[in-house]
Amino acid sequence: MRFPLAHTFSIVARDSQTGQLGVAVQSHWFSVGSVVAWAEAGVGAVATQALVEVRYGPLGLALMRAGYSASQALAALLAADDGRDLRQVAMVDAQGRVAVHTGRRCIPEAGHETGEEFSVQANMMLGPEVWPAMARAYRESSGDLAERMLAALEAGQAAGGDIRGQQSACILIVEPVSTGRPWADTVMDLRVEDHPQPIAELRRLVGLHRAYRHMNQGDEWLGKGEVERALEEYRAADRLAPDYEEIRFWHAVTLADAGRLEEALPLFREVFARNPHWATLLDRLGAVDLVGYDPQTMRRILSM
Repeated sequence: MRFPLAHTFSIVARDSQTGQLGVAVQSHWFSVGSVVAWAEAGVGAVATQALVEVRYGPLGLALMRAGYSASQALAALLAADDGRDLRQVAMVDAQGRVAVHTGRRCIPEAGHETGEEFSVQANMMLGPEVWPAMARAYRESSGDLAERMLAALEAGQAAGGDIRGQQSACILIVEPVSTGRPWADTVMDLRVEDHPQPIAELRRLVGLHRAYRHMNQGDEWLGKGEVERALEEYRAADRLAPDYEEIRFWHAVTLADAGRLEEALPLFREVFARNPHWATLLDRLGAVDLVGYDPQTMRRILSM
């Protein structure tokens, strides 16, 4: 069997404040996230890399789900793997316990460093400064789990990174407790499959993800009839992603629905100027009664 070659640097971590679990990774390998990054709400997170045995991901999660600690799960998998000397694997469980293994045949420079509820690991790096820089950045950074893991990746790259360069990156974060609905338990699952600067692109996507989380929260408030709270969320989204027409369009739609047409009109004007198809869409929303504007209001909006 030919194993994937994910020579890379990564971090697994548990946020002590929220209990969220995550893994983030960068490599000069296409679609690194599809083989390296694994996480499950209420269970743990795994990074499996170097000469990758992908099964460490799902099997590690299965063992932790069954009650094994991260150390016990990793030890059990290593004991059954004749290729353990070629593997680099890190795990963190829902209690924040960490385990990591860097096989003696991992390509230099290779190593790892653990800290409180996190582990950073790297192989085939330009130099041995990479994983200490990642650990330092994670410890010293502030913000949510995504922000701190991004800081670790950025520090690893700044310290030299993968000796071959950059290609793909991934960040995966799950909730501390499972609801039995994986789609709801995933906080963030973003991949950059192929890009000249994948970590920078991943940071951009994380920012956009935050904007759309505000949009989704706004939609929830709107569904509950909490218009002012919905508008607060839409405004927050607009501030985070001012260049995204979709966000500004739905913000304007909600303002107009709430009877605040004078506030909505400048937003509609800007969106329609960027792309007139939004005006066509608004007209179609009216045709199927998904907006409740009277004909005069609709005409005034479309005149923008």
